[in-house]
Amino acid sequence: MKKNVSGMRYCGREFKDAEIELIRDIISSDPKLNRQKISKLVCEALNWYKRDGGLKDMSCRVALLRMQDDRLIKLPPPLWNTRNGKIHRWRSAACEPKATITIPVSSFKELQFELVKGKQNSHLWNEYIDRYHYLCYKPLPGAQLRYFVKSREEIVALFGFGAAAWKTAPRDHFIGWSKEQRENNIHLVVNNARFLILPWITSHNLASRLLSMVTKRLPCDWYNRYKYKPVLLESFVDQEKFKGTCYKASNWIYVGQTKGLGKVYWGRKISLPKKNIYLYHLKNNFKQLLCS
Repeated sequence: MKKNVSGMRYCGREFKDAEIELIRDIISSDPKLNRQKISKLVCEALNWYKRDGGLKDMSCRVALLRMQDDRLIKLPPPLWNTRNGKIHRWRSAACEPKATITIPVSSFKELQFELVKGKQNSHLWNEYIDRYHYLCYKPLPGAQLRYFVKSREEIVALFGFGAAAWKTAPRDHFIGWSKEQRENNIHLVVNNARFLILPWITSHNLASRLLSMVTKRLPCDWYNRYKYKPVLLESFVDQEKFKGTCYKASNWIYVGQTKGLGKVYWGRKISLPKKNIYLYHLKNNFKQLLCS
């Protein structure tokens, strides 16, 4: 289970050997601890706090899951049942497929963005994403916002925004920031981690319209929750599955492609799908702000 590592980075934080050993000690200290409690104890032990003083609980939960994937730690079983190593979530009638809808985008009246709040809506968003998004549901790391998009009270689409990738060469070259500037200002970049139009809905140009709408709304919503405004959005589009047409139509900028290589596991790089990287600036002077 243990691996010799001089330090591993997860969710924007480097964990030294001694810290990973401390996490193992926390996990083994009480067999009754669940994953949520372990995450909070780890945050407190490592002084891992957000800018507003709260615990970096969501980032820590994701980091712990990735440590387990890397065989550095062993977490207690999740409170959910599992199948084939994947968390099995209930399937509710609310998320069952609906009748096919094929209409022009102009027919969608009163499109409204609704922030996901409360456990019931959170479970609903998670289930829709888990059932119908090709990446399924995974907890978003760090600061985050999730949206339902509704038309006449019916859910049409879903968005999820979370912490940006710690580093990716095409984006970083485009911004022009140094390593120190990136570490200081990465929170000002937000990742469009999930975007789903429900699969029974077909409407030409709906995706680009929703992208244009959410980029106008997100900065204020982000400020209301986290007390700062992001200046740049990023999205990673699987080139084998999507053409990125809606991002191009919404004035996102293509800056390059990921290498298709993940972390080193047992001495070798793991191959991942190559993804096209798109950026959208929320402020005209975003480079100046990110490079300050």
